[in-house]
Amino acid sequence: MKRFNKKYALAFFLLSLAVSNFNTLFAQDQRNDKNFELNKNLDLFYNIVRELDQFYVDSIKPDKLIMTGVDAMLSSLDPYTNFIPETDMDDFKFMTTGEYGGIGSLIGVKDGVIFISEPYEGLPASKSGLRTGDVILSINGVDMKGKKVDDASSLLKGEANTDVVLKVKRYGSGQIEELKIRREKIQINSIAYADLLDSNVGYIQISSFTDKTGDEFKAAFQDLKKRGMESLVIDLRGNGGGVMEEAIKVVNYFVPKGEDVVSTRGKLRQWDKVYKTTLEPLDSVIPLAILVDQGSASASEIVSGALQDLDRAVIIGNRTFGKGLVQSARGIGYNGNIKLTTAKYYTPSGRCVQAIDYSRRNADGSVGEIPDSLTQVFKTKNGRDVRDGGGITPDIKTTLTPAPNILFYLVNDFLVFDFANQYAFEHPQIEMPKQFELSDEDYNKFKEYVKSKNFTYDKQSEKMLAKLKEVAKFEGYLDGSENEFAALEAKLTHDVDRSLDKFKPEISQYLASEILRRYYYQKGSSAYQLKHDQELPEAINILKDQAKYNQILSGKDTK
Repeated sequence: MKRFNKKYALAFFLLSLAVSNFNTLFAQDQRNDKNFELNKNLDLFYNIVRELDQFYVDSIKPDKLIMTGVDAMLSSLDPYTNFIPETDMDDFKFMTTGEYGGIGSLIGVKDGVIFISEPYEGLPASKSGLRTGDVILSINGVDMKGKKVDDASSLLKGEANTDVVLKVKRYGSGQIEELKIRREKIQINSIAYADLLDSNVGYIQISSFTDKTGDEFKAAFQDLKKRGMESLVIDLRGNGGGVMEEAIKVVNYFVPKGEDVVSTRGKLRQWDKVYKTTLEPLDSVIPLAILVDQGSASASEIVSGALQDLDRAVIIGNRTFGKGLVQSARGIGYNGNIKLTTAKYYTPSGRCVQAIDYSRRNADGSVGEIPDSLTQVFKTKNGRDVRDGGGITPDIKTTLTPAPNILFYLVNDFLVFDFANQYAFEHPQIEMPKQFELSDEDYNKFKEYVKSKNFTYDKQSEKMLAKLKEVAKFEGYLDGSENEFAALEAKLTHDVDRSLDKFKPEISQYLASEILRRYYYQKGSSAYQLKHDQELPEAINILKDQAKYNQILSGKDTK
């Protein structure tokens, strides 16, 4: 019996060894096959470019041709995997740090003319007296007529403590001036606005996550605490994300040390990592509400997802974008980088919020969102149900009134911009943002201004009706229905005056916020917009109702 067992054991060992060797050889063969395919296709690509360069009927630009191929290759993966050439590294750095050397102003182009669209408060452009609407005629002697924004931007940027000379035409007066402006290291604050609202509710708006967001948020939070803050609204609406580590810092301010915040998993297991809170929180009990919308993505979803999973904050608004992919930048020579997706991230409950599966494409190359039927249920710390595969679903969903179609065209045609400039030129001073409202008289002046420009715009209802009429005619239903169609067409007749009256509240509020930018910069515009915010009252109400707040986070909400 013992001999049988030894033979059996020996046979099993030899079989296991054989299987192990087979698996090793099979894996090696797979790697060899993959390497062969990779080298073969790289060789083919090189040969194709060489043949085109030598024999194509017209001369080609190899660098442009190859970059077209590179861009097409990367775009077939996902929108976030990109090649960053040396010439674009400054822009990439600005995205991650919020820093650059320059004068501190947004610029735009209209009818081939470069103009100042918004100088930042306290930075060289505003300190030198540049105002919104001023036209830039030349930069360091280079004529700007017909130039693109990128051309002007590259000339305005440079090393801090160096000078740039601008020739400008002042808005309104038309006076020509030459200004020598000393560039500075420009740091765009990721905290767009922070203030103490009624009932001692704090408000902090994070516009993006740069490598200084954590410190900036901490400073704003501590200032509001000194002013008597008892609860806090964190506004992440429209925040497309940024540096993951800074999102983790923000979460750490409100949850105990040692809590899971986010984990990443990719192809290389040695890169998989669980990120935990490493410091004691600033405040582990202050009631929190977080505002999100479809523009909240990536790092914003890490903050809202982690605080939701840990039952630390009530999430309010609309479902977030659903970007659960992590990018890393890797140098590839010639001072270029590739920013590529290396992992997916998972919130503390274990869910991935990625909404689109780029690995599965339709026959036409398009991709779709992950259907609800394929999503899974996960549990928060208190046992509440949350789902993966489609962003962060708020605890309290809100319904917004969409902006009217006409407003898009008024902005796109620079009518709001130009009228706001004219208003600022004619009014040296106005009320503070929290008191300012556009008067009926001023709105009527805006209406007359719009009509004087022979403004027209596309109305979707008219387009849809025209399409319906074509289909009805094709299918033979138009005969006998002409009167009905004519009556509907009469009701949908393009009437700018009527539309300006119908959507006066929405247009007036947007126009007022643009006017305030001319006097009080971004902070003034934000302070005004909060007065008319449709979702902020919901956040304030839930923070004031402690019983309801606790009920939601405990998972015992009965609504």
